Amino acid sequence: MREPVWVLRPENEHAKTLAKELGIPLEIAQILINRNISETQDVQQFLFGTLENLHDPFLMKGMREATDRIKKAISAGERILIFGDYDVDGILSVVVLTKALQSLGAEVEYFIPDRLKQGYGMKEKYVDNVLARESSLVISVDCGIKAVDFVSRAKEQGVDVIITDHHQPGPSLPDAIAVLNPVLESSGYPDGALAGIGVVFKLIQALLESEGKTSQLPHYLKLISIGTIADVAALKGENRLFVKFGLEQLEDVNNIGLKSLLEVCGLLGKRITVGDIGFRLAPRINAAGRLGLTDLAVQLFFSETVGESEEAVRQLDKLNVERQKIEGKIFQQSMRLIEEKRLHEKYKLLILGCEEWHKGVIGIVASKLKDAFHQPIILFSYRDGKASGSGRSIKEFPLIDCLDENSHFLLTYGGHVLAIGCELMRDRMDAFRKAVSAFADSKLTEDDLKKKIHIDAKLNFNNIGVRFLDNLQLLSPFGVGNPKPIFLTEMAEVVAQPKTINGKHSKFILKQNGKMFEALGWGRGDWADQAQRGDLVDLVYSFQFSRYLGEEKLNLSLEDIKIC
Repeated sequence: MREPVWVLRPENEHAKTLAKELGIPLEIAQILINRNISETQDVQQFLFGTLENLHDPFLMKGMREATDRIKKAISAGERILIFGDYDVDGILSVVVLTKALQSLGAEVEYFIPDRLKQGYGMKEKYVDNVLARESSLVISVDCGIKAVDFVSRAKEQGVDVIITDHHQPGPSLPDAIAVLNPVLESSGYPDGALAGIGVVFKLIQALLESEGKTSQLPHYLKLISIGTIADVAALKGENRLFVKFGLEQLEDVNNIGLKSLLEVCGLLGKRITVGDIGFRLAPRINAAGRLGLTDLAVQLFFSETVGESEEAVRQLDKLNVERQKIEGKIFQQSMRLIEEKRLHEKYKLLILGCEEWHKGVIGIVASKLKDAFHQPIILFSYRDGKASGSGRSIKEFPLIDCLDENSHFLLTYGGHVLAIGCELMRDRMDAFRKAVSAFADSKLTEDDLKKKIHIDAKLNFNNIGVRFLDNLQLLSPFGVGNPKPIFLTEMAEVVAQPKTINGKHSKFILKQNGKMFEALGWGRGDWADQAQRGDLVDLVYSFQFSRYLGEEKLNLSLEDIKIC
């Protein structure tokens, strides 16, 4: 694996002005400018924005048509079918839209294809399912932007369709009653970064506003925040508001299913972070979809008794453990294959596949391998003559563009700029591999493949005080689009012999200008062997806050360290 390159962002003169105007530390002002937030009004909204700052949902093209058709269906007693995806974003989109429509008096059902048996998306054949349920209106959530054939056949059968999605479109859009998708150039919506559940929230917002029930809107933010985080959506604009206020509300939960889920994660009644959602709560919901039991996750949130919810959570927990074992085995096999054959040195885009790999978890493994090697990667599961793939990429290489360029090889494909899914006949794999490798070679440079640690600002230990830390907390929640700030401290002294923790982590006690901090290198136990007491080191790090025995504790979480 390549050693990371440190990239210190240049100091910006405007940061001094901003710091003075707002009365904030210079380093905090520099971070805001690094996030392209430089105007005083924008900074105020970023730091202190409320739900009053949400955009008018009717700015999104198709919203008026969508709400009018839904209200007509409710008034006439029509059956509405919500068609969802099997990941957390899709599952929770189904849940919140079902609950919202039911609160308005609608007759609602849902349908989510089985990931393992039926695959992704609104295929034309599913119109038969709609007709069997006698539904006259279908609303897609987190899918459907390429469902041209489904919508065409549904229309022939007298069924109306509303598409809500956030994925990239194909060559043409479905001829639906309305297509709500903020990534479309024609959408007219000012925030194109919404997750699928964010688009659903805007539809709910529009419906509730038109019925004079806006007071109910914050009630949905708990699940909206979970879905937004789980889909790794950029935490800027409206997503930031969803997550900021949703996390606050997760400290006080009434839904029986959600309460049981938080309890099994050890989060009930606690201050919940983006990391808690991403690494503890969301994987349990996701496990159901990945292993073909999506309905279990959906029904958890409709539990009517504690016993019912606790049983569902026990099953989800068991599925998550199973998922972790499957994922770990695939990851180890992939790492061994890549390193033994030096594939990461031979190819810019890594492509691996195996008959034994579970197609429900290869996306998670692809993400971990992408992080490990800082290269785009697509993993394939082979079955019944087909290759089902899931890919993840680095920001320097839009993976969806690669598939667009080579779509003639594919049976189906879709996704985002950096995360895709696809399927092709296995006998076309060799030709596909050569074509996409050539495309990657033409687009990626060696510099692109170097992992970079982007440092927000230099920081001396004696500037780390209550005022600085309070202002730093105002920048949260952190995630994609608003990453945890990374700082550089130079010439810190190692004041005690570094230790290895549990054989895989390292712990340092560091001192600069008379002030000491504990610094932890997660997964880098080898660092403890490289430094000695008395050494001077440069370190790049973020701040890690934790609570132990009721007390708040602050550590430095090391990104990298160099002995001077």
